[in-house]
Amino acid sequence: MTTTHLLNTGWTLTAVSDEVAIADVPAVVPGCVHTDLLAAGLIPDPYLDDNEVRLAWIGRTTWAYETIFQWSADEHANTDLVCEGLDTVATLLLNGVEVARTANQHRSYRFPVRHLLEEGDNRLTVIFDSAYEYAERLREALGDRPGAYKEPYQFIRKMASNFGWDWGPTLVTAGIWKPIALESWTGARLAQVRPLITTRPALGGVDGRVEVHVTIDGCVDEPTTVTAEIDGVSAHIVLAAGEQEGVLSLDVPSPALWWPRGHGPQARYTLEVRLGDQVWTRMVGFRSVELDGDAFTIAVNQAPVFVRGVNWIPADCFPTRVTRELLADRFGQAIDANVNLLRVWGGGLYESEDFYDLADELGLMVWQDFPFACAAYPEEEPIRSEVEAEARQNIVRLSPHPSLVLWCGNNENIEGHADWGWQDALAGRSWGGGFYFDLLPGLVAELDPSRPYWPGSPYSGAPDLPPNDPARGTIHIWDVWNREDYLHYGTFRPRFVAEFGFQGPPSYAVMRQAISGELSADASLVLHHQKAEDGNAKLLRGLRPHLPEPRTFDDWHYLTQLNQARAITYGIEHFRAQMPDCMGTILWQLNDCWPVTSWAVIDSAGHRKPLWHALRRIYADRLLTVRDGVVTVINDSPDPWQGEITAIRSRLDGDLLAKEILTLSADARSVQRIPLPETVSVPDDPATELITASVREHRAFGFFAEDIGIDWPAARYDTRVDRVADGYRISVSAHTILRDLAIFPDRLDPHATVDDMLLTLLPGEVAQITVNTDRDLDVAALVRSPVLRVLNEGLR
Repeated sequence: MTTTHLLNTGWTLTAVSDEVAIADVPAVVPGCVHTDLLAAGLIPDPYLDDNEVRLAWIGRTTWAYETIFQWSADEHANTDLVCEGLDTVATLLLNGVEVARTANQHRSYRFPVRHLLEEGDNRLTVIFDSAYEYAERLREALGDRPGAYKEPYQFIRKMASNFGWDWGPTLVTAGIWKPIALESWTGARLAQVRPLITTRPALGGVDGRVEVHVTIDGCVDEPTTVTAEIDGVSAHIVLAAGEQEGVLSLDVPSPALWWPRGHGPQARYTLEVRLGDQVWTRMVGFRSVELDGDAFTIAVNQAPVFVRGVNWIPADCFPTRVTRELLADRFGQAIDANVNLLRVWGGGLYESEDFYDLADELGLMVWQDFPFACAAYPEEEPIRSEVEAEARQNIVRLSPHPSLVLWCGNNENIEGHADWGWQDALAGRSWGGGFYFDLLPGLVAELDPSRPYWPGSPYSGAPDLPPNDPARGTIHIWDVWNREDYLHYGTFRPRFVAEFGFQGPPSYAVMRQAISGELSADASLVLHHQKAEDGNAKLLRGLRPHLPEPRTFDDWHYLTQLNQARAITYGIEHFRAQMPDCMGTILWQLNDCWPVTSWAVIDSAGHRKPLWHALRRIYADRLLTVRDGVVTVINDSPDPWQGEITAIRSRLDGDLLAKEILTLSADARSVQRIPLPETVSVPDDPATELITASVREHRAFGFFAEDIGIDWPAARYDTRVDRVADGYRISVSAHTILRDLAIFPDRLDPHATVDDMLLTLLPGEVAQITVNTDRDLDVAALVRSPVLRVLNEGLR
């Protein structure tokens, strides 16, 4: 029998400092220092203006959390203090007696404390030393290591991006960030459950097998029975006195399989394990996953899957603010953009149970980086033991989830060691290779052998190969954005692109909320919310070969968001057209953690940037592209795609110049390339003509010049606005071609959304766009600049 006493109330926060006069502030557990001080009105919002800079002292201060709780002796023999998450360098005292010291945000802890408990009032104190000071001491002791940033994040097992990144602020947190409780128990305790779930071919289908590895704790002087059940199949095992480990095997005939979205349903089953009154329950799924490392092809249930992925960063700098509802919203936005995989990036966290449970439910595959990113990491103690402990815990914790398809050792550290000049700086010191090539693959093989492990990304499959070789494994493409024009994507023939991206600003509403001063591209507070090196200059440099020079802030905002969408469209269309030689793209990045100009598809408030609307089209199951005299038909659906493509060359004013009918016949999960006849592919005047290729609801445009080289007619159109149940329906009737029509209703209501964007209308066409809002908006403002934008209006 077990009983649990949650310790989530009555906490106070005090600065242990002669320089900071903060004491007995009401604290929320789970939580962190920043959110407690913010709730008490003692600090300004760290996300607004440049407040971040003035709050750096928080991360360099020692803090004490304290609570007094009641306890009375009970019938149990054992009472443990269970800490699911401590951030990070903690000393725990119960009634003034030191219980333990910890230094790992990524771990949970259990400490026996019954001998320290007293009848009545008990005082629990958790002192958090400065993460900075701890990391800097280790850096001094172990020797410096190179990294992408000067902060000491590789010397502490903590969310690296807390120390700042090229999209995030420096807000070094401390606190009890997951639940904390007293757990009392007697006899045997179900300490660990690790199900190994596999499938095997059977007559007429597939059978499933669950091997439940159990570990019990406690003084067990008599036989102990453990039972397990799934889908009506049950098993039990009797552990002899003193025996603490066992395996229960359950064979499930012909289970329904779990599939990634777009490939089948997400069947899940309840697995229940019992020891006395203790019950461990999880929803699990039957599926197989294999990785062809050279081609870097992920196959689920022996079916190759083209990965349409996005990189996931922590959704908030303060993780306790990330609720299941927020995750469900972001996941829904990802699914609506036709995403099928989330890569949990190595500078963040092992995410919450809600994260993986939602991914299981929704059919989103998960690629999980171990938390190492963009630095050489010391392999000496105490880091090595902490890495092994956290990896063991989290491999066991996450292994029941069918959505998890890949463990990856790190982000960019193998590339850094090989190509970024680290070896000279290291002078023979350790850098993390022992983790990625030895420790972590060994732990995965021991604890989760049903899943593939990959040492890092980018990585070409062997330590002696160039890690960022497009011909093998995974690559990251960052010369586009940093140096090269986005047309450079077209020179790549990759097997799998695990990172690439292009920046754009967040929504106007987010910028206006986060920045109290002037909104201009070079305003100091705007630049503070741009963390990439020379970021705003790169935005303009990337825009100039393609789009007009912005004349106002409103132009800059629209055009740089548009150029972000154009860049990613160009890249993904190119990579998808190479299927099956290229079997995946993982865009950097889906989400933001604070208000910032970044590579994100969705900003920190959940607004979908124009890029989201582009991604929905280019990640669709079926896609047409027109490029270099070829129509490419991409059919990543389970059914053949057949029909006739109408290919037209016309003038911008709509005059027909040539028309051809092409035969479309693309097998399921295939690509068809159809050369255009010269009557369509060769223009008389590149500045005034375009190609349209269409089949039913699918349409693609091809232009013979960049926008700045096209003789666009001045946009002419009519609009009509109708009030509807959920907001407004806007009809736009084009008298001329309208290029990249967009409506930004958040300029009128920060919570308003729009159902479509970046539309190109030919003369005579009508588009209907729905604005969702519960407010009464200025109807005239809805259909004029800067809310309604068209590329060929007012920018000539």
